[in-house]
Amino acid sequence: MLAEMRIQGLGVIDDATLDLDPGLTVLTGETGAGKTMVVTGLSLLGGGRAESSRVADGARRAVVEGRFSADPAALKVADEVGADADEDGTLIAVRTVSADGRSRAHLGGRSVPVGVLSRLAEVTLAVHGQNDQLRLLRPAEQRALLDRFAGDVVAEPLERYRAVRAEWQRVAAELVERRDGARRLAQEADLLRHGLTEIRAVDPQPGEDVELTELAHRLSAADELREVAAGAQLALIGPEDGDPDAPGALALIGDARHRLAGAGDPALTMLDTRLQEVLALLGDVGTELTGYLDRLDADPERLASVLSRQAELKALTRKYAADIDGVIAWVEAAEERLAGLDTSDEALAALAARRDALGVELAEHAAAVTAARTEAAARLAADTTAELGGLAMADARLLVAVVPREAGPGAADALLVGSATLVAGTDGVDEVELRLVAHTGASPLPLHRGASGGELSRVMLALEVALAGADPVPTMVFDEVDAGVGGRAAVEIGRRLARLAARHQVIVVTHLPQVAAYADRHLVVDKSARDGGGPTRSRVRTLAESDRIVELARMLAGLDDTDTGRAHAEELLGAARAHREADRAAAGRAAVNGAGPKSAGAGSAGAKSRRRAATRA
Repeated sequence: MLAEMRIQGLGVIDDATLDLDPGLTVLTGETGAGKTMVVTGLSLLGGGRAESSRVADGARRAVVEGRFSADPAALKVADEVGADADEDGTLIAVRTVSADGRSRAHLGGRSVPVGVLSRLAEVTLAVHGQNDQLRLLRPAEQRALLDRFAGDVVAEPLERYRAVRAEWQRVAAELVERRDGARRLAQEADLLRHGLTEIRAVDPQPGEDVELTELAHRLSAADELREVAAGAQLALIGPEDGDPDAPGALALIGDARHRLAGAGDPALTMLDTRLQEVLALLGDVGTELTGYLDRLDADPERLASVLSRQAELKALTRKYAADIDGVIAWVEAAEERLAGLDTSDEALAALAARRDALGVELAEHAAAVTAARTEAAARLAADTTAELGGLAMADARLLVAVVPREAGPGAADALLVGSATLVAGTDGVDEVELRLVAHTGASPLPLHRGASGGELSRVMLALEVALAGADPVPTMVFDEVDAGVGGRAAVEIGRRLARLAARHQVIVVTHLPQVAAYADRHLVVDKSARDGGGPTRSRVRTLAESDRIVELARMLAGLDDTDTGRAHAEELLGAARAHREADRAAAGRAAVNGAGPKSAGAGSAGAKSRRRAATRA
């Protein structure tokens, strides 16, 4: 839930703090006062696109800060980026946009990518505006809406469908590649076989090129190496005749040990122990030098053999890899690739059989997704129609059609499902279309043809109410979704928003007094002139009860300065209070009778809406 939001330097708003109610908060104001900037601020806080044109004239930057009551979903996002909640359990998110267009984001006092705020918004905020009504006309959006309502009932079979579809597409693509590129693949296979034959004939061993380089150096410089090793050996063990005038290191250390051992001082005796270790180490080195000299061979034939082997290996590294280990890796990759280039009739038949088997499995998953969507569509249609009945569209019905997408000739991803050939898309084989029956006897028409602007606003609100039980997002924002609506329908929209606020925090930007009357908290954006002239700026105020009457009277055709207007405003507020008390009493009776809300999910959304319809009846 969004408890508080502060806006600085955004559009016509210099500095404003919005204290938001956990229930229904409405935001009103004259046209041009800056209500849009509040919605823009919410969009920025949710990771939306930053535009430098939104920064107030003369300001270096615009800042939007939001304080969220940290629920588990929000805290999980914060934990993933190392952000911390405040001591009171709230989570602070900040978005800054500079006048030159640069944007920064912070969460829990930590600088984060803007995408983190987008992820936070996914679990905390849902902003609905007139653009969302236009998106609602798109088939893909309508399918997503139905899937959102259905929840796991559709999500689980759809996940299985997508996994099988990916493998089905891969196998089908491989089959096409092998069939259509048989000649090219055969040439590639010949080249691979030639390379494998050449490499296997040489039979390189791991690290062999490095070992041969060392051995060639040793053989070619045998005389110099023998002189070095013999000199080192002489320094260690002395001459063979044991000349006392030229003792080796071993003899000198032995003499030192003898002197220390006879000193009778524990400190010197300890040094003798350490010299014993040195003597043992030098003895080992001397032994290894003796062995090295015995192995050292200046045989020209051996050197020629090593150089010849090096030439063979270099011929491979010039063609296949930088070193012999790379050549061996090339062999493994070539063998694997060669196994996939089999264009024989048997291999193609096996691949085709695999594709067909996957197609049968995919069709089963597609049918399961369709069945789940069809069942959810009936519930969504019934729940939404029940809501429309209370929005001055008593004779209207919403139909949710789940229609198979038929595949035309030569269509990609064509799949036989039952007796029909359909397009197996990422989201299944279905198109979902919302159709409106505007009145009794009317034909069902798609929303873009059958709904006016005002009707579309009401349909969208009815859908949101129906979806409320399946939507985990705690805060819902509506930006003038009541456009084109008035009269009794406006009153019912306010009442539905108040009911929605019983389960969600609802923030509404509206121009209708019938909607504003239902607010738990009423904020107004109004213009104020600066002292000494200058551009007019806007502020956001929380209205007291008496101020609400004045604002509602203004919204009632500008009647704020008349007794009649104020009387109408008071009557509107009284009717809204009566409606809310009646709705709460009905909800309380339903809870006592065991019909209270269930846990959020696809199965509870329809039941909740049906109970609300029964209450109204």
